[in-house]
Amino acid sequence: MSLESVFRRLDRIAGGRKSGELIPERMSAHPRTRRAFRWIGWLLAVELVIGVGAVVVALLLAENGERVPFAVWMRTLVVLGMTATLFYFAWRASLGWRWAYQRLRLFAQIFPVITLVMAAIPGLYPTWMVTEQIVFSLIMIGIADFLTSDHMREAFRAPGEDPGTAA
Repeated sequence: MSLESVFRRLDRIAGGRKSGELIPERMSAHPRTRRAFRWIGWLLAVELVIGVGAVVVALLLAENGERVPFAVWMRTLVVLGMTATLFYFAWRASLGWRWAYQRLRLFAQIFPVITLVMAAIPGLYPTWMVTEQIVFSLIMIGIADFLTSDHMREAFRAPGEDPGTAA
């Protein structure tokens, strides 16, 4: 079994019945599409560094005898898992898989809202983690900005959709 067939099975789970839709090669190879995915990759890498940094801070605090709330540990694990998932979506979208673009765009728009709401709950997280969440959200908003550009919406529009209505 080839690695790509394993990825296609995973795509089917993550992408559902439309997991087989590829955008035209000319659109996935377009310089603006490639440039957007390069930026998205770098922004996700920064997210990963922030996530690993949060784990390191939590470990150091715990090692020094400070109480690290359960919410902090859960947040750090969720961020790392989510970032890995977003990397997968970005990689598959950069290859032209429409479902991956849709998932990446959806999560890039929703996660900042959820993260900022959670950061606003008094006493849930220590100040350093609230700051981490705000930075995380700002980076996710940047990713969403790339994904919702006119070019990207046009490149990943549904087959048969009018060019002017790509959402």
